[in-house]
Amino acid sequence: MSYHSAAAQLVTLAAEGEHGGNHNSLNPAVTGGGALIILLLLLWITTRFNRDR
Repeated sequence: MSYHSAAAQLVTLAAEGEHGGNHNSLNPAVTGGGALIILLLLLWITTRFNRDR
C-alpha cells in the first residue's frame, strides 16, 4: 500500500468520525442489556464456585 492511499484512507476515516461514529446496527439498549446479562452470568458462576464461605 502506498503512502498516498494510506493517507487517503485516514482522511476518509477522519471525515466519517465527524458524523457521530455510531454504526446503525449498534443499539445502545441492546448492547447495555447484553453486557448486563453477561456480567450477571459471570457473577452467578463466580458465586457457585466460591463455596468456602
